[in-house]
Amino acid sequence: MKDIKNVLVVGAGMMGKNIAFVMTANPRLRVTLTDIVQQDVQSGIRTNCSQLIEHGVITAEELEERLSRIGFTTDMGSLSVQNADLVIEAVFEDMAVKRKTFAALEAVCSKDAIFCTNTSVMSPSEISAEMIHRDRFAGTHFWNPAHLIPLVEVVRSDATSDETADTVMELLKSVGKKPVLCKKDVPGFIANRMQHALWREAVSIVENGIADAETVDMAVKYSFGLRLPQLGPLENADMVGTDLTYSIHSYLLPYLESSSQPSPLLKELNDGGKFGFKSGQGFRSWTAEEMDAVKEDLNTYLIKALYNK
Repeated sequence: MKDIKNVLVVGAGMMGKNIAFVMTANPRLRVTLTDIVQQDVQSGIRTNCSQLIEHGVITAEELEERLSRIGFTTDMGSLSVQNADLVIEAVFEDMAVKRKTFAALEAVCSKDAIFCTNTSVMSPSEISAEMIHRDRFAGTHFWNPAHLIPLVEVVRSDATSDETADTVMELLKSVGKKPVLCKKDVPGFIANRMQHALWREAVSIVENGIADAETVDMAVKYSFGLRLPQLGPLENADMVGTDLTYSIHSYLLPYLESSSQPSPLLKELNDGGKFGFKSGQGFRSWTAEEMDAVKEDLNTYLIKALYNK
């Protein structure tokens, strides 16, 4: 496998900053962030990591040491870009933008560099379709917030080599992540397929007047949602028995939502400008204080679950 020493993260938004910070968990790695806009990335990372310090996960001194190994440039022709052993792209979810980005990178990076895209839904095969060295390309779907959620989905394109997949998996393990290999390039990869199957059913329950949105969320939080971090769905199926699972599915599945199109209720919300946190109203109404509390409570919960802090 290729020895990775220099990591380049392209796109210095929230996700890019968090990915760069994650890479510094391996002290051997030198990390560079690049963006078309000049910015103080270290201040952004400090803000993102403030709760880690507050809860004693890392010290302020440890954070500063890790920040010292993160560089920033707007120059795609700089040595830090040219010398990158592995590149993680975290730009806008736009096919044309991503393809243009990788074309520029492939022109300046080393001839054996590995390229990764942090897309959450787009096909790595399509993104890399116009690249020269498609065998050295893979998807790396980090989950938000990337500095807390352990999972990274490594997605094979239709051309990803075994060496590339293995190298990316080992690098992610070295920075404390829990990488999983998605063997086929399918929409939604692994986790988003399951997540949105749940969301589709949740929306349908509200749409059909079975329960309101708050009740649906409570039903998940205080039942099977509690055991999911410890007991995966197929572990659970084995635990109760595949015979019982088969029997339940034989009866229940015909009654579950199976539409291949977004819910009419979801369309109605969008047409009415009810975009959730973006507008203060979606399935539920939200004050600014409630939205801030949800975000902060999520990070606090994750820190407690992952670090017992």
